[in-house]
Amino acid sequence: MNVRSQIKDYIAAQPEPKRSDMQELHDIILGIMPTCKLWFLDGKDENGRVVSNPNIGYGVQTIKYADEKTREFYQIGISSNTTGISVYIMGIKDKSYLAEKYGKNIGQAKVTGYCIKFRTLRNIDIDILADAMRYGIEHTRV
Repeated sequence: MNVRSQIKDYIAAQPEPKRSDMQELHDIILGIMPTCKLWFLDGKDENGRVVSNPNIGYGVQTIKYADEKTREFYQIGISSNTTGISVYIMGIKDKSYLAEKYGKNIGQAKVTGYCIKFRTLRNIDIDILADAMRYGIEHTRV
């Protein structure tokens, strides 16, 4: 199954209103990054054990580890969780930046070093979320 089909099936499997919110987020991110590489991670490790929630990724960056090894990974990710949706903004060096810059104005969301977690899109300011994603994309270009 190709990545686009996996993404479509993952979004379709979500209960409402999460399904509509995830589709809207998907469309917003594709509006920001229309030609980006798409990823779908099923949340399983190489042994087939569930280690995380499935997630959709957008864009590509090179992550460099402390041991000097590198690998490609997405820039922006979205995932359904038990209480709502998580948006991952990967690769930002300053782990306090998102919370300091966007946390107070985004609405009802928990903002950490790389994640913005909220119950529904109607609880947050979507324009501020889009600005945060644009910031992450700009600072993780390959």
